[in-house]
Amino acid sequence: MPRFHNLGDLIRRDRDADLLAIVDLGGAIAPREFTYRALDAMANAVARGLLACGYARGERIGILAANRVENLAAYYGIMRAGLVAVPVNFKFPPAMVRFVLEDADARMVFCDAARRSAVPDGMPAITFDQAGAQGFDALLDPGPFEAVTPGPDEVAMFLYTSGSTGKPKGVMLSHQSHIWVARTRLGDNDWSRHRYLIAAPLYHMNALALAKLASMAHATIVLLPQFSAAAYIEAIERYRCTWLTAVPPMVAMMLEERDRLARTDLSSVECLRMGSAPVSPSLMAAIREVLPDTQVMNAFGTTEAGPVVFGAHPRGLAQPELSVGCAHAAVALRLGDADRPGAAQGVLQMRSPALMLGYHKGAMRNPPLHPPFTDDGYYITGDVFRRDQDGFYFFVGRCDDMFVSGGENIYPGEVEKLLESHPAVQQAAVVPVADAIKGQKPAAFVIRRSDSAVSEDTLKAHALANAPAYQHPRWIWFVDALPLASTNKIDRAALIAEAAWRVRDSAA
Repeated sequence: MPRFHNLGDLIRRDRDADLLAIVDLGGAIAPREFTYRALDAMANAVARGLLACGYARGERIGILAANRVENLAAYYGIMRAGLVAVPVNFKFPPAMVRFVLEDADARMVFCDAARRSAVPDGMPAITFDQAGAQGFDALLDPGPFEAVTPGPDEVAMFLYTSGSTGKPKGVMLSHQSHIWVARTRLGDNDWSRHRYLIAAPLYHMNALALAKLASMAHATIVLLPQFSAAAYIEAIERYRCTWLTAVPPMVAMMLEERDRLARTDLSSVECLRMGSAPVSPSLMAAIREVLPDTQVMNAFGTTEAGPVVFGAHPRGLAQPELSVGCAHAAVALRLGDADRPGAAQGVLQMRSPALMLGYHKGAMRNPPLHPPFTDDGYYITGDVFRRDQDGFYFFVGRCDDMFVSGGENIYPGEVEKLLESHPAVQQAAVVPVADAIKGQKPAAFVIRRSDSAVSEDTLKAHALANAPAYQHPRWIWFVDALPLASTNKIDRAALIAEAAWRVRDSAA
C-alpha cells in the first residue's frame, strides 16, 4: 500500500489506471463511464485550473451540486491544490446556502445548472453543464500535477452540519484525519473487486467517506445523482453492485417497493452498511427477508469524528443484531465523563485520529460555538448508548431528541423500537407534544404494513404491555410516509410541528 499525503489524491497508481472508477448516472447524459486514469486527469486539471485563477493555499471553494463525476473531481482537485473543499447541502433553502458559503468565506463555487440560481449574487461560479467562460471545461487546465503535501493539521474540507438545531456548523477536517479513516476502514483487505453504490449526497460524510474508501481500494463506484428507491434497486441489478451504504430511512423506502423487489435480482449484494440513524428490529427483519445472504452492518459515525468508531469483538464473539459493535481497536470510547466501572448507559465520548480540528469561526458566533471536547481530548457525541456485559454497544437516542414527561426521560428511539416490535408496524417516529401537567407527552406517527389494519388502541395496548406506562404514545397517527430531512434522516422538526397542529386541531 503506497503512503498517501493529500486527501484528494488517494488513487492507487500501482494499480491498473484503466480500471473502471465511476459509472456516473447523474450527468446530462447517463450513464457515463470513467476510468481511474480519466478521473485522475480531471482532478489534476481542476487543481491546475484553480491555481491558474490565482486562488491561494487554504482558501475555500464551494461545491453545490447533485452527485456526478465532476462533483468528485472538483472535490479531489480542490484539495490537491491545497485549497479547502466545502461541499454544500443543495437541499438547503437559498438563505441557508448563502449563510454556509459566506460563513466559509468561499471564494468561488462549483455548481450544476439546477443549483446555479442558489449561488449568492456576486460570488464567482463554475457550472458543470454550461459552455463558455463560466463552464467547467473552461476552467480545466489539463496536464500533470503533483498534489500539495499538507501540514499535519492542515484543513482539507469543511463539512457543514444539517442545521436542524440552529445555524449549520462548519466542521474543519484535516487531510491526515480522513486519510487515516480510509486506510483504517480498508485495513489489509483487497476490496478492488467491489462495486460500491452511492446514492447518499456527496455533501454528507456517509457518501464522501465511501467514495474515498473505494478510491483507496481501487474499486468501482456506481454514482446516482440522488436517492430514489426505484433507481436504487434498478442500479443494483443493472450494475451488479456488491456494496451498499445508506441511512435506514433510505432502506425502508427501498423495501416498500415490493413488486419491484420481487422481480429484481439482488444476488450481487454482499454488504449493506447502515448508519446515521438507529435501526429497528422490524427493519432488520425485512432486510434479512429481501437480502438473506448479505452481511448487514449496523454502523455509527458523526461528521465531527468520522465513521470509524465500532468494530468486531476482541474475543470474536458474535455481534448482536441491533448492536453497532464493540469499541474499535484504534478508538477510545467511554460513557460519560469518567465511564464509571459498571456504567451501562450514557453519552458516548470518543477519541481517535479522525477527530475534527474544531468549528470554523466558532468563537465569532453569538453565542460562541465551543468544540464539544472534554479537557482530556474526548469528543462528546451527544448520542446516548447502552453497553452490555460483553462490551457491545447499542444506540439509545440523541440527547437532543430526549424529552421529559412527568419527570421521566423519554428517548424517542426506544419507543419507536417498541412500536416497531408489533408485527403490523413497518416504521414509527415518536415526538413530544406539550402538556400543561406532564410538561411533554409522547406522540407517534406510524406506517402500517401493507396488509395491516391495526388500530390506535391496539398499539397503545402493545406499548403499555411491554414498557413503562410513561413511554406509551398518547396519540398515534397512521401515515403513508415520514418526512425526510436533507440528509435522508427523519425530519423530526417537521413531525413535532405536525403533531402540535394535530393536537390543537383535535381539541378545537
